[in-house]
Amino acid sequence: MYYAAQQKQSLYDKLGGEDGIRALVEEFYDIVEQDEAAKELHLLHLQGAGVAHSREEQFNYLCGFFGGPQYYVMKHRHSRLKDIHEHVPVGPEMRDLWLECMKKAIANLGIDGDLASLLMRHFSTAAETARNMD
Repeated sequence: MYYAAQQKQSLYDKLGGEDGIRALVEEFYDIVEQDEAAKELHLLHLQGAGVAHSREEQFNYLCGFFGGPQYYVMKHRHSRLKDIHEHVPVGPEMRDLWLECMKKAIANLGIDGDLASLLMRHFSTAAETARNMD
């Protein structure tokens, strides 16, 4: 009798692939653009290439970050968060604001329990890695 090895499902798959990642990114940036509490994060994005650009880049990044297609790496040849954010002042306050917006996005999409906790652990590590100011 043959027993197939149980394959561990990636976060990309658990989120629903590209559609799920796209929904998370769209919800996140809707919060950034519309929530008064996220005003400073929105203004920071407006100083750069803008929110539309960030929506696409974050989608590309998160697909690979969560175990799906490596769109960001294919386009930019790396996925180093420090390098990606070197031109953006990311201190503890901005890191925490970004995380709070992502937490709201996850909740708004009805993602809860273990998956929400796991996502926030990954996002917390990533956000701290992107921090470049005290």
